[in-house]
Amino acid sequence: MGIAADIAIILVAALIGGLIAQQLRQPLILGYILAGIVVGPYTGGITISNIHDIELLAEIGVGLLLFALGLEFSLKELNPVRMIALIGTPIQILLTIAFGSGIGYFLGWSWVEAVWFGGMISVSSTMVILKTLMNQGRVGTLSSRVMIGMLIVQDLAVVPLMIILPQLNNPEAGLGVLGWAAVKAAFFLFLMIFVGTRLMPRLMGAIARWNSRELFLLAITAIGLGIGYATFLFGLSFAFGAFVAGMVLSESDHSHQALSNITPLRDLFGLLFFASVGMLLDPAFFLEHVWLVLGVSGLIILGKGGLFTLLSRLFGYFNVVPLAVGLTMFQVGEFSFVLARVGLATNSISPDLYALTLTTAIVTMLVTPVLSNLVTPLYSLRQRLFQREVVQTINLPEEGLDGHIVIAGSGRVGRHIALVLQRLQLPFVMIDADYRRVEEAKQAGLPIIFGDASEPVVLEAAAVPHARLVLITTPAVLVAQVIVDYVRQLNPTVHIVARASGIEQMQLLHEHGVYEVVQPEFEASLEMMRQALLHLNIPSTTIHQYTDAVRQEIYAPLYEAQTSYYALTQLNQAARLLEVDWVALGENSPLVGRAIAELHIRTHTGVSVVGVMRGGGFEANPPITAPFEQGDVLAIMGNHEQVERFEAWAHGRSSL
Repeated sequence: MGIAADIAIILVAALIGGLIAQQLRQPLILGYILAGIVVGPYTGGITISNIHDIELLAEIGVGLLLFALGLEFSLKELNPVRMIALIGTPIQILLTIAFGSGIGYFLGWSWVEAVWFGGMISVSSTMVILKTLMNQGRVGTLSSRVMIGMLIVQDLAVVPLMIILPQLNNPEAGLGVLGWAAVKAAFFLFLMIFVGTRLMPRLMGAIARWNSRELFLLAITAIGLGIGYATFLFGLSFAFGAFVAGMVLSESDHSHQALSNITPLRDLFGLLFFASVGMLLDPAFFLEHVWLVLGVSGLIILGKGGLFTLLSRLFGYFNVVPLAVGLTMFQVGEFSFVLARVGLATNSISPDLYALTLTTAIVTMLVTPVLSNLVTPLYSLRQRLFQREVVQTINLPEEGLDGHIVIAGSGRVGRHIALVLQRLQLPFVMIDADYRRVEEAKQAGLPIIFGDASEPVVLEAAAVPHARLVLITTPAVLVAQVIVDYVRQLNPTVHIVARASGIEQMQLLHEHGVYEVVQPEFEASLEMMRQALLHLNIPSTTIHQYTDAVRQEIYAPLYEAQTSYYALTQLNQAARLLEVDWVALGENSPLVGRAIAELHIRTHTGVSVVGVMRGGGFEANPPITAPFEQGDVLAIMGNHEQVERFEAWAHGRSSL
């Protein structure tokens, strides 16, 4: 059966490996890699007949993973980490090459092989890191954004490495090739940014209107893999092209549907990738050189992990971020396989170095989920043993925070909320990891904490255990979910209000204990519609009834799952149906000089006067014996007919 039989064998082996990993409470990718080792060509028994074909299919898994990442990612999220991504990553690659060359020199290799080894271990595994972060629920945290930013630059750096390393014996010849590759990369990015952002969302909108789920899935898969292949033809990374395609589509209205459709396909092909990694491991070579492999792997873990930790600290990241980056990005990446093949094909490295590199890469990949899971307990241990790190706080009250409002995010939404709370003199504090926003809040005199709201130490600095309300303004549901979980650990009873972009996200946040979820785009459309109907002189009661019906229709799945939320919404709807209108009393108004008790307003019209605005001040529930004056603006409450009757009387158009 050829490749069909190979795929069937891999799927069955991966299922068994995944079940074992699940029982042992280990990440599923460990089970997939071990399954690949079992069915690989070096272990005997049931064996894959054509590894190369499986490796080709596995490349699709890498592309689909990065395509899906691009769909839920935004370049705006890279703003807080752009410095370490664009400057820190090249420094990390150069220092890792030097570190790897030092290992090679110590082991007696030639200088060419030593530099090649340093280049091969300089990049980390995008596939393993992203899968590990997803399994741990850490996608969207500040530490994950640091890692993703550095991984993107690393993937781009593979291209110049593939050009430069084979030219070590003739450096001048490689400069022209490298310059041409840079020109092609710039041209590709120009096409994607200025053409793709205008063309692809329109194309997806047209396909979505046909209501064919099969065609929609085919379209997004073709776009992701097709653009990935186009970048490959340009001489760039296939995976990088798929990632850029995902980011372009993430700006469209169909990004969430595209992500939900592509996820099963991504996971299936991702399984093939991890299994293909396991097939490359030769147990005989490992056993014959076990101490060399373990020694080199240990040096890479310590040296590369320490380098990532140090760079994170030097670029201004504190608390748990350096530890998380160091314990997650230390492994040798999948692109080392590509570089190793190029080195072997050009006779730059020996077969033994090729085998050592592959084996070391697989060993470091295998231990990545295990060591990454140690981030939280190690950080907690450090917090107990050593003095707690001081979180940078700005403009916080000297008496501390208690009974306050915590705003996670100081973007446009969070800043507007903060300004309103400041005018009302209500205590609050904002949290943001974007230093530019922190500086703006500092200049405006707003209390803010510089840090990642998804980290417990930052939430503790914001006194979440003593807060009366937590507002999560980030639109990323995964980030909001992580914040909600930590807030619930610190304060199980506090009310949480968050934002979401769809019903599925709303349900997910409610399941995690969010008190109320807001859909900004949907609420904005309702408000625009309400304003339009008011200009058309549609009665307010009719408008409220219509908007409430639309809101109930949109939120129907949420009402079914959350009966308490439905009851609260019904109360809000009932309150909106009680019209509050304002009526100004002119010079000829029959109400001027007379009081509520004398006029018997409620008896004659049915409305109630609930307030009077006079001379710039407002008096709620005015005394029934106080006479009205010319220029008073009355706040009245009643239904549409009652309000119209009162307005006609107050303006002298009718008598009662």
